[in-house]
Amino acid sequence: MEHTYLSQGLLDTHNLGKLFVESIPAGTTIALVGTLGAGKTAFVQGVGHACGIAANTITSPTFVLCNEYVGTHCIYHLDAYRLADSDEFNQLGPEEMYQSTHYVFVEWADRVVNCLPREYITIQINVKSHDSRLFVVNSTGTLEHDVQRWMDAVNNQ
Repeated sequence: MEHTYLSQGLLDTHNLGKLFVESIPAGTTIALVGTLGAGKTAFVQGVGHACGIAANTITSPTFVLCNEYVGTHCIYHLDAYRLADSDEFNQLGPEEMYQSTHYVFVEWADRVVNCLPREYITIQINVKSHDSRLFVVNSTGTLEHDVQRWMDAVNNQ
């Protein structure tokens, strides 16, 4: 089932991340898709902040390929933008990350979709205006119940 949320700005996006942590179990993989500047890292900053990680320490992993953040829930934050192919992505060791209790965020996941685990959440972020973003959320397998709980929390605030 597809879910949508229209964020009106950075504070909305960070709040969406906070509600994510309250609904989605640690150990979940999230495929982030969107153009440059869409807000993929901003969403991860919101999740990180809710996990007790200073949002300003969470940066795009475009040039380092993988960042790890430690908080009440830990985060692996990967970026496939500069990778040549799936083999190069697999050299980062995502299988071990998928088996961890960390949230695993993969930016530009559409480039390595065949490398994602069987169950994951996809968040497509579409730029609507300078400040607003449309989040389109889908899930595979048993994660739909968790995503529904997250979207219910978003809609009931």
